[in-house]
Amino acid sequence: MSIILSINHQQSSHCETGVVATLLQSKGIAMTEPMAFGLASALTFAYLPFVKISGMPLIAYRMPPKTIIKKVCKKLNINLETRKFSNPDAGMQALDDELSKGNLVGLQSSVYWLPYFPEDMRFHFNAHNLVVYGKNDNDEYLISDPVFEHPVTCRAQDLKNARFAKGALAAKGLMYVIRDVPENVNIAPIIKPAIKKTAKMMNGLILPYFGLKGIKHMANKIRALEGKPAKYTRLYLAHIVRMQEEIGTGGAGFRFMYASFLEQASKQTNTPLLLECAQHTTVVGDLWREFAMQAVKYCKKRSDVSLNDIALTLEHVAEQEAKLSQLLIKATK
Repeated sequence: MSIILSINHQQSSHCETGVVATLLQSKGIAMTEPMAFGLASALTFAYLPFVKISGMPLIAYRMPPKTIIKKVCKKLNINLETRKFSNPDAGMQALDDELSKGNLVGLQSSVYWLPYFPEDMRFHFNAHNLVVYGKNDNDEYLISDPVFEHPVTCRAQDLKNARFAKGALAAKGLMYVIRDVPENVNIAPIIKPAIKKTAKMMNGLILPYFGLKGIKHMANKIRALEGKPAKYTRLYLAHIVRMQEEIGTGGAGFRFMYASFLEQASKQTNTPLLLECAQHTTVVGDLWREFAMQAVKYCKKRSDVSLNDIALTLEHVAEQEAKLSQLLIKATK
């Protein structure tokens, strides 16, 4: 039986923020992708050597998967139901049941098992988010994937494989549905507290893996590559660039998205100083992009860039993120 629900598909910078914006807009809430990212206080940095992606440390430029959808809904008093499944068949049946009830369904999945991704974009990353808005008579699901310009279709077996893939950040069939929303949703009062929280998190935790400490820690790790086998050094740097530029929107992209949020926040809270913060956030994003370019040049031996040069640029990034943290705290007093 064919089911096609109404949806306003929109290509987004990042999968989870795009899904959040789509789901909330379907409930009549004026939510942009940058606003969802900012309200969730999702901007951060983490270097996690104890979590491996393709044998390399996980490097994150945002809070963990599911954080954005959960935090935004909690702050806006929206009833969000999330479910995981130990049985894949039960997980697929639950998806069909929600569609039959007329509900859009958010899913966490693995990029590797989604055949509508170009082959060179598929790799074992289990935290990709998408929205299912229907199913056709050919046993294909209708998907609004924020990565793509237009909606796509996916065979049931492929979607099952993607939802229940094993490994780091395994989704275990995670699905989420928005149940109820308040009659009146007021975003403005929660903007500044969200910004203040982001500013504090940027300073990092006690462990050396988070925030400014994490960035400096990664710089030291890059310096320590001196003397290591050339192949390993290139793989390590290429992994950092991939985590930054290809998974989600990475370091630079998330900073640009946060700058857009700050511009919107400035208007909604009538706080001109947030515009200065937005401009500096863009500067930080440019520095992350410069760091990635240096790493790529080193890997391809296209210039005389040294490991120390790359580490110095990364330390400069940390200095500018520290300045941004101070600006954000000042703007939210």
